[in-house]
Amino acid sequence: MYDFLEGQVARRTPTQLVLDVGGVGYALNVPVGSGFAEGGRARAWVHFVVREDAHSLYGFDSLARRELFRLLLSVRGVGPGVALALLSGLEVDALVQAVVSQDAAALTRVRGVGKKTAEQMLLDLRDKIGRFGAEATGAAAAPSSGDDVLVADAVGALTSIGYKDKEAEKLVRKLLADEPDLDLEQIVRAALRG
Repeated sequence: MYDFLEGQVARRTPTQLVLDVGGVGYALNVPVGSGFAEGGRARAWVHFVVREDAHSLYGFDSLARRELFRLLLSVRGVGPGVALALLSGLEVDALVQAVVSQDAAALTRVRGVGKKTAEQMLLDLRDKIGRFGAEATGAAAAPSSGDDVLVADAVGALTSIGYKDKEAEKLVRKLLADEPDLDLEQIVRAALRG
């Protein structure tokens, strides 16, 4: 429903951001340590959660952080509160590294994450965490080429419709090796054709 909100920061606490967008104040739950400054303009990548008893907006200072939040929500037993706690307690690269290295102890150090939840995360995310792997290994510090961005976008599109990360990346790289001038839409269409 919402992709991002951009406006004036009206109020900022460690866990909440109120963003004034055209005279409407949007209250966003944010991870502790988010890069939103007090005052000034900001763009927040948002996730909207509708429950029987509440409608909540969650805001993130980067698209990668929001996508990781959404990935965490795909884990059985992990709701928005636990996902937000994980992003508050661990940096993106540390969280990804914990999953990649199957380190349940690192996850259980976050308040609200018990042993069973950590083990479920490791099980559910081990094949899905690939697109965040570059951040965990430090590769994200290197500037991305246009091809890297195209591959990441195409892999993200394919995983959202059911491909496994490794399978999607292998397919995208093969398609680009065969036809380097393909754009994102052409890659996805070619992948769907088989």
